[in-house]
Amino acid sequence: MNNSATAQGQLWVIAAPSGAGKTSLVNALVKKVENLLISISYTTRAPRPSEQDGVNYFFISEQQFKQMISAEDLLEYANVFGNYYGTGRTWVSEQLKAGIDVILEIDWQGAAQIRELMPDSHSIFILPPSLEVLETRLHGRGEDKPEVIQKRLAEASLEMSHCDEFDYIVINDQFEQALAELEIIITAQRLISERQMQRYGHLIKNLQQ
Repeated sequence: MNNSATAQGQLWVIAAPSGAGKTSLVNALVKKVENLLISISYTTRAPRPSEQDGVNYFFISEQQFKQMISAEDLLEYANVFGNYYGTGRTWVSEQLKAGIDVILEIDWQGAAQIRELMPDSHSIFILPPSLEVLETRLHGRGEDKPEVIQKRLAEASLEMSHCDEFDYIVINDQFEQALAELEIIITAQRLISERQMQRYGHLIKNLQQ
């Protein structure tokens, strides 16, 4: 007998400095946790060799991006290293209404916009175990020029100074441990009383009689 109902999906914001391993962790997380999707952001930057349009990002021109801003088609957006990044409003809303949890991979500025616009959202900041490890990971990707890596390292300190604005902090030292902690956070949030009442309200009321 199925006593559950569909609850509104939850919006998750996950941020980290470049090189902290956010993308790898999030990709692994959605494979382990059911009913969890990654929102595909729009960006004006050029795709990296390993990236595909409509898979990693929607790659659009700056003119197209500004048209989306004017039409209020973006949930949040920011200019990072001279390129725009933003989250489409319509797709996210549709997933949440269908009861699907959505992850936004955005920076701390975008996270602040989301907190103001959607106070029921939850946020996680992923930190590297050290600046030395962060630099090693950035060089190891082999996707950015040395001057770009230096800019990213300089920006990392500013980004990490905002980690205490987030609901949860995960240190990505050992990948599997960090992944397990992310899974625990998502699962625990799904089990809070309010959400369980939304899903199993009829069952719980019957048990309380």
